[in-house]
Parts: sequence; structure tokens; C-alpha cells
Amino acid sequence: MSETQGQRERRSSTVAAFVGATGGAGTTRTVIEVAAALAADGRDVAVLDAAFATQGLAGYVAGRIDPDVTTLLVDADDAADLRAGLYGFGAGDVPGEVVVCPAYAPFTRLARAKSTAAAERFESLIRTAAGRFDHVLVDVPPIAANQAVAAVTAADTVAVVAPASDRGAEGIQRCHERLADVGSGASLVVSTRGELETADVGVPVTDADGVAAAPACLDGGGFGAAIERVAAAVTGRE
Repeated sequence: MSETQGQRERRSSTVAAFVGATGGAGTTRTVIEVAAALAADGRDVAVLDAAFATQGLAGYVAGRIDPDVTTLLVDADDAADLRAGLYGFGAGDVPGEVVVCPAYAPFTRLARAKSTAAAERFESLIRTAAGRFDHVLVDVPPIAANQAVAAVTAADTVAVVAPASDRGAEGIQRCHERLADVGSGASLVVSTRGELETADVGVPVTDADGVAAAPACLDGGGFGAAIERVAAAVTGRE
């Protein structure tokens, strides 16, 4: 039986890791906006959470989160069932779909999910998602834990996200060094809340900056255009 066009496209799914160069860089919001932009282009997108400490992705899910991504990583019975940890994100009236697999766990499970064995399962989870979705985006904290290393190792492209500030510029340099330490590298640099000289794409401030206001990129304007450029850069799509 021959493959359909959709099946051929799924086999070449793009995995993009968005790595925060500093804390509070706006990485989670950037990932959500890029996912929505891709869904507006008719793509099905899964967003996986590697930022276990902040658990910011959970804020974009309505209702109870059980199981979360850490459950899938520490519970052998659930490790193979990605579907159990996927929750819908309302991207609006778009032809594609966005689902998220957030972290929402007590400290004890968060600690277990940072083990080497859990990181290996996280890589497997990313591969499983890549076989089911057009694009997989991973929300990654500054690289200092096993799951962050697993995310950038499994990714086809890596985007470093930093605020447009002196702190952000310093964080970008440290992030480049950490990526090199783990045998990876940045495909592009994204500055948030303005332009940085070292950034490939600068995303301007948006008045719709609350969780409830996401996604704001579908409203057009400079913010939407910048998010579209990021989406194109990490996926190789126009």
C-alpha cells in the first residue's frame, strides 16, 4: 500500500527545541505562539515540556493535568503512551491542531524525572511524538539538567531564546557554550521584548502578554510577523 502525502510528511517531522538563555526569557510563550502559527498553516503540532521547575506550559491547559510529562517519564506503565499526557490548546479557528504535554508534578516526582533513565525516556517520547505530528516543539530551560540535554540532543533545530537586554546577551553566550559542551549548537537566536544585535529574529512586545491572551500571533501586526519568521526558521517552511 502506497503512503499518502500526509504520511510522507509525518515521516519527516521537524523537532525544534526552544532553549531559554536565561530564566524569564519568555521561552514558553514563544513556543506556544510558534505552535499556533504552524497550526494556522494547517500543521499538527505537539509541544513537550522540559522546563520541569517552572511548569509554565501547564498554565495553557484548562482543567486537570493527570498524567503529566513527568508521570510518563517515571512510570514504566505509562511511558509508551504519549496520548495519555497530551492536552488540547485552543489555538482558535485554524486548520491545524496544537496539543501540549506539560509538567505539573510534586517536587519528589520532578526530582525523579531528572534522572538519566528518565532523560532517555524523554528522548523516546520526543521520537514517538515526531512520528505522530507534523512538528514537535520542546520548551527547554537553561541547560543544567538531564532532560534539557536530552531535548537538544533529540532536536533537528535549536532556537536560543533571550530577552532583549544585557542579561539576555550574556545568557546567549553562556547558552552557546553549554550547547557546545553537549555536542549541539544553535540554529538561530530569538530575542524577546525587542531587538538584540546578536539575534536572528527579534520579537516585539505585545499588549496581549497574559496566558489567557495567547495566541496573539494570529492577530497580525509586528508581533505576528516576527513569530511567523521564527516558525519558518525552525521548520524550514515559508
